[in-house]
Amino acid sequence: MQSRSGAKTHARICAKRLECVQLAGAGERCGAVRKREQAPRTPNASRSSVAASPAPTDRDRARFFACFGRGCRQIAAVEKKQAVLADVLPTHTPELFRAAVQRAAELLRAGEAVALPTETVYGLAANALDAKAVERIFQIKGRPAHNPIIVHVASMDMAKRCVASWPVLASNLAKAFWPGPLTLVLPRAAEIPGIITADGPTVGVRWPSHPFIQAVIRECGFPLAAPSANLSNRVSPTNAEHVRRSLGDRIRLIVDGGQAQIGIESTVLDISGFPPRLLRPGMIHEEALLAVTGKLALGASKSPEVLRSPGLLRKHYSPKAKLVVWSWRDEAELRMRSAECGVRSSRVHVVAHTRIPSGAGFGRVSVIPHDAAAFARAIYAELHQCDEAGAELIVVEALPDTPNWRAITDRLRRAAAS
Repeated sequence: MQSRSGAKTHARICAKRLECVQLAGAGERCGAVRKREQAPRTPNASRSSVAASPAPTDRDRARFFACFGRGCRQIAAVEKKQAVLADVLPTHTPELFRAAVQRAAELLRAGEAVALPTETVYGLAANALDAKAVERIFQIKGRPAHNPIIVHVASMDMAKRCVASWPVLASNLAKAFWPGPLTLVLPRAAEIPGIITADGPTVGVRWPSHPFIQAVIRECGFPLAAPSANLSNRVSPTNAEHVRRSLGDRIRLIVDGGQAQIGIESTVLDISGFPPRLLRPGMIHEEALLAVTGKLALGASKSPEVLRSPGLLRKHYSPKAKLVVWSWRDEAELRMRSAECGVRSSRVHVVAHTRIPSGAGFGRVSVIPHDAAAFARAIYAELHQCDEAGAELIVVEALPDTPNWRAITDRLRRAAAS
C-alpha cells in the first residue's frame, strides 16, 4: 500500500502534468524554468520527457571558478535548455524497492546523477569512477569546485579499492562504526578522479547503513559520489519532497526511501596523518571516536591548501530566511530582540527546545525535544518548513555546549553566517 506522503507527491505530479497538457492544448507553452512544469508527452517520449525552452540567459550560462593548490579550474553551471520533471519512485514494498534499485542503477550506469536516500540526508549520486558523471553533480547543484565530495561504498573491499593505503586504524574504525554515519579520509587511489577530491591527495569514504543506497551500489558494482541532494549551500534534504522542491526540474529520478533517520551529515575523520583529526562533527561524537583512536585533534587546519572534507565552508546549510541562534531569559526579551531586526512578527519563526514562547504574534513556534539525536533528526525538516511558510527570520534557541550537541551547533553556526 502506498504511503500517504508518497500518494500526495504522486497526485501533485499528475495534477501538474495534466495542467501542462491543458495549457499546451490552449496554445500555451510550459517554460523550461518554471518549477515542476512539463510539456505533454508524445507516444515516443521517455518517462522523464522534456520540453523546448527559451534561449538561456546570461545567468543561465553562468560559470563559477575555484582555485586549488595547483591552480584554477572552471565548471560550467547547468544551462536550463530542457525542462525535466523528476520521477519520484517509492520503495515501501519489496517489488517497488527492487524496481527503484533497477531504475537508479540504469541511470547511474548511463552517467546520470540521481537522488537517493541515506540515513544521514538524501544524496545526489553519480558514478564515483566517472569524472564526467561527477561533474554533473557540480553542475546540477551549482557546487564550487573546491568543495570535495564523499565516496560511498557497500563493502570493505570496495572501500579499500578507493584508497591508496588502508591502515589498521581504518579497519578498527570501520569495525566499530560501519555501516553508519562516519566518513574516513585517507590517501586516494589513482582511479578516484581529482574532481571528487578538489585535486587533493585524500578522499573521504563512507559505507552508509541505509539499505536502499547499499542495494544500488551493489547493483552498479561501483562506488557512488554523493553530496547532499540540494542546491549548493542550502539546507540539506531529509526526505524526497525536499529534494523535489530543490532539484525536481534538474534531475530525472528521486527515490523516496522515507525520512532520514540521522538527519544531519556524517562525522568526517581524517586518518591520513597522526593524530587523527575530526574535520566535521557528526552524531558519532568525540568520545566514541577516542575510544578507538586514543588521540584526536579537533577541527580542520587553519589555512588548508585543499579542503579534505565537505562541510568546511564558512556559510553552508542555509535556509532562504535569515537564521539567528539566540538565548533568551523570557518571551519579552525574545520579542524585543526580534523586533530590533525589523521583521514583522508574523514573519518571525521560532524553533525552541527549553524556553518555549506562547506563540501569540509569531508566525510559527516549533518545539523540538531537548535531546541531541531527536533535534538532529528534526532540525533540517523544520528549516525547510519555515522557508515554505514564508519566514523572513528564523530564531533557533541556542543549544547546550556539550559534545553530543556539537555537530548540530556547527550546522546552525554555518547556516547563520552572513
